[in-house]
Amino acid sequence: MTVPAAGRGTTTVGPRAIRRIAERAAAEALPDGGAVTRGSASVRGASARVTVGIRLPYPIRADEAAERIRERSRTRTAALTGLSVPHADIRIDALSVIPLPPTREPSDDVPSGADEAEHTVRSSGPGGRVRAQRRIPAALTAAVLAMSCALLLLDVVAVRLGGTPAAWRTWLVDWASTHSPADMAVRVGGVPAALTGAWLLGCALIPEYRRGLPMAAPAPRLRAALGRSAAARIVQDRTAAVAGVVRVRVSVRRRRVKVLAEVGYGDPEPVRTEVVRAVGAALPGLGLARTPALRVGIRVRRDRHGPPPSIEEPTRSTATPAPAPAPAPAPAPAPAEQKKA
Repeated sequence: MTVPAAGRGTTTVGPRAIRRIAERAAAEALPDGGAVTRGSASVRGASARVTVGIRLPYPIRADEAAERIRERSRTRTAALTGLSVPHADIRIDALSVIPLPPTREPSDDVPSGADEAEHTVRSSGPGGRVRAQRRIPAALTAAVLAMSCALLLLDVVAVRLGGTPAAWRTWLVDWASTHSPADMAVRVGGVPAALTGAWLLGCALIPEYRRGLPMAAPAPRLRAALGRSAAARIVQDRTAAVAGVVRVRVSVRRRRVKVLAEVGYGDPEPVRTEVVRAVGAALPGLGLARTPALRVGIRVRRDRHGPPPSIEEPTRSTATPAPAPAPAPAPAPAPAEQKKA
């Protein structure tokens, strides 16, 4: 007996299963260092729509990687679920920087082949300062200019259509025709205009992110900067690890690093030598374009910080003399020989 098609049952693939399939399919097309952060799916009839959030390594061509992941997620989900997936959204939520391989010591030999490309990347030099977009000055300037141009355009259009000029434009033209640059009012108004122009010129030319330390560029046309607080924290951790240092103060500038270490115990001169060695080994690891000069100061505070704790038993400085051993008893005299009876 043949069961009608309507009575054989149906197979329904839930949105949760579709989401898991889409996430797994996207993970298969991710480059090394990428990861899937989130995903969602919705089903409507025989079609499904999926959205997958990913994290990509930097630097990478984000558009090519996203297109490859989108196609893989769409086709794989449609093949495994039997639903049509006409649209798949790929959202890049974050970028993670790929750690660079450790650089080798430079040699006198001329690199060739693959080593030549690596040598080119290492010798690319500093990438320059990081320039901020300065959204607030740009937005204010654009708003003022847009409003001025809009008012002037409306007034010109109104005059062309047979209207009368605006009172403010008539007054401005009359005032400009009766005043010369030698008038005090023109000079007073020119000072704020000159200051505003100098401020806008400075915003366009001077880098805003001056608190960052420029880093060496691992790739051409790549700019990176390290915050001074992060650099100071690294130097402070390396200094605090030196035996004898109980307190550290670090000041990081663009070309100089000052370290003030407080010594609580031990000889100050060996402690200073060890601090110079530890911090000097940490500065090149920051990856800065120019290694800053190092200045180390030592301050001894033995009255506040006592000697380091010791696990050995303390020795007695004024030991009580041990009692003298008692003299050994004298041997008893040998008994006299008994006389023979």
